[in-house]
Amino acid sequence: MRAPSGFLHLLMAAALASAALPAAAAQVELQAGRSYMDSHATNTVFAEGVFAEHPLGDTGLHWAPDVSLGWIDGRDIGRYRDTRYGTRDAIWLAAGGVRLSAGGPGDWYRHFFYSFQVALHSGRTQALSSAYEFVNSVGWQWRHFSVQIRHISNGKLHQPNRGETMALVGLGFDLN
Repeated sequence: MRAPSGFLHLLMAAALASAALPAAAAQVELQAGRSYMDSHATNTVFAEGVFAEHPLGDTGLHWAPDVSLGWIDGRDIGRYRDTRYGTRDAIWLAAGGVRLSAGGPGDWYRHFFYSFQVALHSGRTQALSSAYEFVNSVGWQWRHFSVQIRHISNGKLHQPNRGETMALVGLGFDLN
């Protein structure tokens, strides 16, 4: 039964993120959802720290350092059982990058964001076949709630390159 295991991994990720994030982080967010490789789904959880936001000159854009620790469960897909890169292994990953947003406090689009991170992870699968990956996320955050679509792949720098695409829902906690 995978539900208790996924919950345990969520608690472990939250504990590690709490211990690893410096006090300068503006918010820690716990995210959970489903990740898809081809049409095969599995559970995923992330703990993400978003640091203080900074204006990008006079452009109306803002950037904030962004770090995350994630876990993507394995899945059993028969056609990949005897291949070099299987699908059964769960993956742990650590990523760091930047989160971008636009507009001022009263703008309707202020809650939308885009983030880009570079990740290192444990293991190799059909979806994530190199030791490093690129993480792209597009989402919406309002106060302590977020929804986002995240894609992780190596940008065709190593084959196979199926990638993981996930839908995540998050709950954030202010640290300031």
